[in-house]
Amino acid sequence: MKKYKRIFTIVLDSLGFGEMPDAADYGDEGTDTIGHIAESVENFQIPNLTAMGIGNLHPLKQIKPVAHPNSYFTTLCESSIGKDTMTGHWEMMGLRITTPFKTFTDTGFPPELIHLLEQRTGHKVIGNKSASGTVILDELAEEEIATGNMIVYTSADSVLQICGNEETFGLDELYRCCEIARELTMKDEWKVGRVIARPYIGKKKGEFERTSNRHDYALKPFARTALNVLKDAGYDVISVGKIYDIFDGEGLTQSNKSKSSVHGMEQTLEIADRDFTGLCFVNLVDFDAKWGHRRNPVGYAKEIEQFDVNLGKLLNKLRADDFLILTADHGNDPTHTGTDHTREKVPFFAYSPSMRGNGPIDEENTFAVIGATILDNFDLEMPENTIGTSILYKLK
Repeated sequence: MKKYKRIFTIVLDSLGFGEMPDAADYGDEGTDTIGHIAESVENFQIPNLTAMGIGNLHPLKQIKPVAHPNSYFTTLCESSIGKDTMTGHWEMMGLRITTPFKTFTDTGFPPELIHLLEQRTGHKVIGNKSASGTVILDELAEEEIATGNMIVYTSADSVLQICGNEETFGLDELYRCCEIARELTMKDEWKVGRVIARPYIGKKKGEFERTSNRHDYALKPFARTALNVLKDAGYDVISVGKIYDIFDGEGLTQSNKSKSSVHGMEQTLEIADRDFTGLCFVNLVDFDAKWGHRRNPVGYAKEIEQFDVNLGKLLNKLRADDFLILTADHGNDPTHTGTDHTREKVPFFAYSPSMRGNGPIDEENTFAVIGATILDNFDLEMPENTIGTSILYKLK
């Protein structure tokens, strides 16, 4: 019989809690996203996370441990190979990735792929590098509008992104080109997690704006996950943010796109006012996209502070039969070299108003304890060929 009726699992995208044992293999030795953020600012006001025990779990310059934290907490190590968004989220729900998704951050896409993309789409490719989506528009959109060339770029994630002006390039043409790119990048050596159509409007530098007609062409999970089990058993599986894109809609009963991490928490607060039975799975991407990749620890700290305010609002809405998990999918130390994710442990905070106990629990060697714990709560079992065992028995 289920212990909790509603489970809220919130992923603070990229909020790592110190290097993994194999971090040096990824060039990430010494990384510590949360620790280095705290060291980078004079004031760091996160009272709700402090009460949950963030200072007990990890030494932070401004945050002292509390005598009686109100949650259970530990860190989780990633058992999959890689450090990208899809790998982290898929592992949470039971899939272990042994072949990492391809990234082309440092080199751009190989000439063979670009040649085939040009040949199949009929557009010359410009860009072909890692870049901010807004910066590359200011750099190349005027040329794209004038010539019909096609802006292709990537990031530190496993993505191939194509820009298209809605008036001159056309949405249908942009989507056609992205479908071709998705087909080409199913090849193992080019296999990216997502191809993303990035439509925009405007005619000259300084006026370009991306529109809401973005479309993601994601890989589907290669096997059933904990989300599929929940949905098939008749439970609600509500996503907020880019969870839909990460799982290509698999195992979800409802999805909500977010404009920002603040908006994502506002959506979560609204969902907390509803009567549902199952899971609300939330990704808050701005920690990663706006601050981690852009190597801005001060902005990152402010984003965490804003989250903490909304966390307080959510805690006030939680009922006795609600269960909250806070975690992350990888690190992105904003003081580290480059712009890539970092191979780090992630936090695991578990809270319910009805919990009698609190404090540290043993570190786990996979993110998949999250999915397994959620299913265990509803008396369900993890799918065949997945990893992860429940730790619900520890959370009394």
